[in-house]
Amino acid sequence: MTIKTFTFNPFQENTYVLFDETNEAIIVDAGCILDAEKQKLKKYVEDNNLIIKRVINTHLHLDHQFGNRFLVEVYGIKPEASKDDEFLLETVVEQARTFGFPIDEEAQPLGDYIVENQEIKFGNSSLMALHVPGHSPGSMAFYSEKDNVLISGDVLFQGSIGRTDLPRGDYATLILSITKKLLPLPDSTVVYCGHGPTTTIKKEKEDNPFL
Repeated sequence: MTIKTFTFNPFQENTYVLFDETNEAIIVDAGCILDAEKQKLKKYVEDNNLIIKRVINTHLHLDHQFGNRFLVEVYGIKPEASKDDEFLLETVVEQARTFGFPIDEEAQPLGDYIVENQEIKFGNSSLMALHVPGHSPGSMAFYSEKDNVLISGDVLFQGSIGRTDLPRGDYATLILSITKKLLPLPDSTVVYCGHGPTTTIKKEKEDNPFL
């Protein structure tokens, strides 16, 4: 599996394109908001002859789903996320204006829901959905045992954890999610975070001051 990282929008959010030898691909957390960012993502897909099969979200805070409407327009594929985060779409325009972002249309509605232990397939690859609430009620992480990678969203970072002061966030729930769902994964698992650099489960077990 190949994982391409783009860092988009003023929040420096990580958008991921995952694909394998079949050229089938998924996009995780499309945070592109500027036209230049959207075209950069589109060009990468075209240059690598990728076939976009799904658009998925770890969660639905505004910086992780800015580009969802654009992807529907270009590829005709609606985003998927946990139903527990769907309420966040109702206030995206209001939140964006607060931060001065150029958004004048409502958030892209979901096309389907992602649930615990759901297998997300593309090509010869797949990810397992893990429900890890706390940063948001519907936060999901996506794990590939075969490829030894975890897409953690804003749940776990290098040396840090997700904030819990946003709507329906909860610190105790977040810590429980990490300790019960993520830390038991193999130490060598490479963690692709929602912001910042990659890390490993081993490194976070040993060095993360919040855990």
